[in-house]
Amino acid sequence: MTDAPKPPTSGNTPTVAPNFITEIIERDLQSGKYQTIVTRFPPEPSGYAHLGHVFASFLDFQTANQYGGRYHLRMDDTNPELATQEYVDAIADDLKWLGWDWGEHFYYASDNFEQYYEYAEQLVRQGDAYVDSVSPDEMARLRGDSKTPGTPSEYRGRNMEENLDLLRRMKAGEFPDGAHVLRAKIDLSSPNMKLRDPVLYRILHGQHYRQGDRWCIYPMYDFQHPLQDALEGVTHSMCSLEFVDNRAIYDWLMERLNFDPRPHQYEFGRRGLEYTITSKRKLRRLIEEGKVTGWDDPRMPTLRAQRRLGVTPEAVKAFAAQIGVNRTNRTVDLAVYENAVRDDLNHRAPRVMAVLEPVKVTLSGLDEAKTLSLPYWPHDVVRDSPGGLVRLPTGERVDPAKAVRGVPLSSEIYIEREDFSAEPPKGYKRLTPGGTVRLRGAGIIRADSFETDDAGKVTHIHATLLGENAKAGGVIHWVSAAEAVPAEFRLYDRLFLVPNPEGEQADFLPDDEEAQGENGKAPADASYLRYLNPGSLRVLRGYVEPSVLRDPQDTRYQFERQGYFWRDPVESREDALVFGRIITLKDTWAKSTEASAGGPPSQGFPRKGRESTESTTAQAPLPTDPATAHRAPRTAAPLTPAQEAHLARLTSLGAAEADARIIARDEVLLKFVESAVQDGTFAQVASWTVNDLVAGLRAGSVQVQAADLAPLARELTGGRLTTRVARDALARAAASGEAPLAMIEREGLNAGLSDADLQEAIRDVLDANPNELSAYRAGKTALLGFFTGQVMRDTGGKAEPKKVAAVLKSALEG
Repeated sequence: MTDAPKPPTSGNTPTVAPNFITEIIERDLQSGKYQTIVTRFPPEPSGYAHLGHVFASFLDFQTANQYGGRYHLRMDDTNPELATQEYVDAIADDLKWLGWDWGEHFYYASDNFEQYYEYAEQLVRQGDAYVDSVSPDEMARLRGDSKTPGTPSEYRGRNMEENLDLLRRMKAGEFPDGAHVLRAKIDLSSPNMKLRDPVLYRILHGQHYRQGDRWCIYPMYDFQHPLQDALEGVTHSMCSLEFVDNRAIYDWLMERLNFDPRPHQYEFGRRGLEYTITSKRKLRRLIEEGKVTGWDDPRMPTLRAQRRLGVTPEAVKAFAAQIGVNRTNRTVDLAVYENAVRDDLNHRAPRVMAVLEPVKVTLSGLDEAKTLSLPYWPHDVVRDSPGGLVRLPTGERVDPAKAVRGVPLSSEIYIEREDFSAEPPKGYKRLTPGGTVRLRGAGIIRADSFETDDAGKVTHIHATLLGENAKAGGVIHWVSAAEAVPAEFRLYDRLFLVPNPEGEQADFLPDDEEAQGENGKAPADASYLRYLNPGSLRVLRGYVEPSVLRDPQDTRYQFERQGYFWRDPVESREDALVFGRIITLKDTWAKSTEASAGGPPSQGFPRKGRESTESTTAQAPLPTDPATAHRAPRTAAPLTPAQEAHLARLTSLGAAEADARIIARDEVLLKFVESAVQDGTFAQVASWTVNDLVAGLRAGSVQVQAADLAPLARELTGGRLTTRVARDALARAAASGEAPLAMIEREGLNAGLSDADLQEAIRDVLDANPNELSAYRAGKTALLGFFTGQVMRDTGGKAEPKKVAAVLKSALEG
């Protein structure tokens, strides 16, 4: 353990929605199986934390937090070839940025190498482990396959004394790498290949970043991981679905080593993310080959990169809360994440003007230079702001009339090059020869003439500022040439051209490299490199209005009509401003008709006629050779206009965007929710549709009507039903067709506790446990879980655990 700094916790952190794991936790608290819920997040420090870690860490931390439990951060640093202090520090810092608070419970697996080894010797003495000396290839052959049972190695029959001697000599460093391994002796005929005598220890001579050269044998993931859970007192060990077969080893070790109480492993469906990769090995390759500039390159999916990009922790947590927990692997549309970022920035980022690709305009009709007072916020943000106050760039909240900045206007201004067209296409509503356009906040101008260079490129426009009665069809942004501040603008876009650059199943493979195989190595696959987006970074040089110079450096802006930006925290300087685009204003990829061919929308590539740009990824185009074209990953078709309309309607009714997208794409699910009550219960019904009823609906076996679910959802969200009772009734109603709440009422399952009864039950529990009460008030606050379990047991499970925890906390501290 180490004294890790304590990050602040957010008071408005989104919560984990009810799911099968929270049902298990509620049962365990009710039965008194555990006094305190303890979860852990165990990253391997072989790279930086990434967006794939967000969902798992959110589930671990917030579940413990909601049930008054404890959350641990652990570094599974058992691979000396990959683990470094740099990665440890970065992961901890990024998780603190998210707001996760582990207090004093920060652990290193490598601190328990000696304890792991003692357990290994215990297994050998018990006859449950042996030293094997065959080659890796021979071991794989002897294991057999799904149709053929394994064959014992010639060394499986070694006696206990010989195995102990060899193991101790392995530890002493007498043998080279790969000469021997320690294997569990379980069942070579098991249909679960994981149980066919898995490797527990391997020989690996090298320097460990914390242990130096003290060790030359290292525990495998399947051995170390359950032992560390048990040593820490973890109760609910949550991991993604690819480890479901590994649970058998987990349980075997707990039984053979007699841990009591012991942790239990629970698997949830892993969440992949489109247009990204999360394999740390592949991310390292991008860095090593110069495709990106480092772990913090804003195009990378790492949390460090997202921080540099300008994404806030609130946006990341809002995204995690939308995804949902179930037992099915799912790839999440990247637009769900991007929209969470946009929603967060909409009320956070004041509006200012910047011209990224400038062309000069000389105005006549302006008597003298002046300063305009322009608002930071549009009317919809003002309307929706709490208390009627809006934010200044300094963070101060003021009356909207005071949320303004001075913007100079002079006879020479810059506008965007694309906002003037000498030969305008049909429907063009910006500036044209003889045409008019409105300058944001400054009036209407008419283009009188323009100049070009030898190549025909427009270099200068002459225009007239017209009077109040002039009319124009479009609005453009601008900056005053005299006072404009020069700046570099980096336009980041998706790093890959296709939704799944690694192939169909890559999103659902183990991320930790130590967990990928017994030798800790997986075949390197470079095919994903050919799908890199050559337009993932464009660099432009233009101007921004001078008001930004007075603002804090971490201010996030909406550059009108351009997107959300902020100053690059690494490379921007006062005398050389660099702004990076956090996100575009709209999801332009969704509108692309090129998705099936792997091409991005036009925003990802330099446009014809634009001035000097740079790209730090110069990749060949997508393969067109028919011999290789079939290898391209299948791309997810963009939503059709009809599906987009369904998505908008479903989200307006309250459905989480991730759920709404799945329903919008599926006619069966869409037909089911059409009959749902359109009120505050709709979000819960949509969640049940996607997470609980989806398989039955597609199979045509669900009998219950969506309209009958609203009363159940209303009782659940109102705290008058426990999650367990609601989910059980939902499953039975799906099979029988009976309205679930009617079923609950008929069987008396909704006989919850009144507030008075709950208060009385809590007093009885506190009176019956004076020693624990004294310990809690002396600072042992982890006992909150113990008291919650006692109250749940004494009330027969009639109270909602989260309500019990809240009322209990007040009573305990009263």
